[in-house]
Amino acid sequence: MNRFKLKPLAIVLIAACVIAAGAIALFTSRSGSTGKPAAAQAQAKPALTVTTTQAQRSALPIRLTANGNIAAWQEASVGAESSGLRLAEVLVNVGDVVQRGQLLARFAMESIQADVAQARAGVNEASASALEATANADRVRTLQGTGTFSGQQINQYLTAEQTARARVESAKAALAAQALRLKYTEVRAPDSGVISARSATVGAVVANGTELFRLIRQGRLEWRAEVTSTELSHMLPGTQATVTSASGAQRTGRVRMVAPTVDPQTRSGLVYVDLPNDPKGDNPAGFKAGMFARGEFALGNSQALTVPQQAVVVRDGFNYAFRLNTDQRVSQIKLQIGRRVGDRVEVLDGLSADAVLVASGAGFLNDGDLVKVVSAPAAAPTSASNQPLAPVKPAQAATK
Repeated sequence: MNRFKLKPLAIVLIAACVIAAGAIALFTSRSGSTGKPAAAQAQAKPALTVTTTQAQRSALPIRLTANGNIAAWQEASVGAESSGLRLAEVLVNVGDVVQRGQLLARFAMESIQADVAQARAGVNEASASALEATANADRVRTLQGTGTFSGQQINQYLTAEQTARARVESAKAALAAQALRLKYTEVRAPDSGVISARSATVGAVVANGTELFRLIRQGRLEWRAEVTSTELSHMLPGTQATVTSASGAQRTGRVRMVAPTVDPQTRSGLVYVDLPNDPKGDNPAGFKAGMFARGEFALGNSQALTVPQQAVVVRDGFNYAFRLNTDQRVSQIKLQIGRRVGDRVEVLDGLSADAVLVASGAGFLNDGDLVKVVSAPAAAPTSASNQPLAPVKPAQAATK
């Protein structure tokens, strides 16, 4: 009986020993785990190796962007100056480059030539009659004091002489008119330029004043930029403008004239920019009348606070930069960005001139990250040690 009573007692002792050993082990593990975060905090590693930069003052160009249409500088209308004639020949087409005085079209001239011949015969007839009248008047003048002719007869001969001379002048005027009609059977270019429209058709009988061709004078085009009334005061004749067509072609022109009025509906005015022709004298390559184009006006330079492009990070539609603090941690600051020229960006607001910013690696940082600053690499090929380090992953944190 006594042997069976000692067995539960042994079990209780063994259980007590096991519990004590477990408590000791648990206490030891907890004390060790509480010491690791402090050590890890004391030996915190930087999230990234970066280079730094500072803002600087730079002279940036002031540019004004505008839109507008390409149009002909001036257009000439070439029409028919003879009525009721048949168009016999058309020598040019749309797009042809013509010179001043070049023959564009020709009308049938047979009927005009017949009228010219008739008018010339009329001149000869009137001249012969004038010679006879002059001879009679001369004889009357020599016998005027002899009483051979009465005063009435003398006046009749002298009047006939004047009438014959007037008929000669009238016949010559009729001949000149018919010669002018004959000249008008040839349609010639009033100025050098490019044919922009053609309505002339061979065989058509056209009336006087009917337009046959339209001509862009001297092949000159202009850009009519639409500028708001507040910006119109900055436009001066001679201001340089770079115009880009829909095809991507570019031309540099200068302001010729600023419109004296503003559209009351749109509150914008027109600025006329001359576009230079190419060396061949044709229209500017890639530019056509009626085409939409955009451009920029160069209005001078101004001083601005700028930072490198790589120091600006775009997140959620806003621009940020990372300022380096004295404890080697970074603070995210919001910037208001202005002009961009090359690899420099203008900062309008949000940055002081003496702030030190993260240059390389800014896109991988978050607010409050610890960084390691190194000098910017030289122009030689960069080694692996100079490459930005990747952000510390959770698996590398000392707290795990």
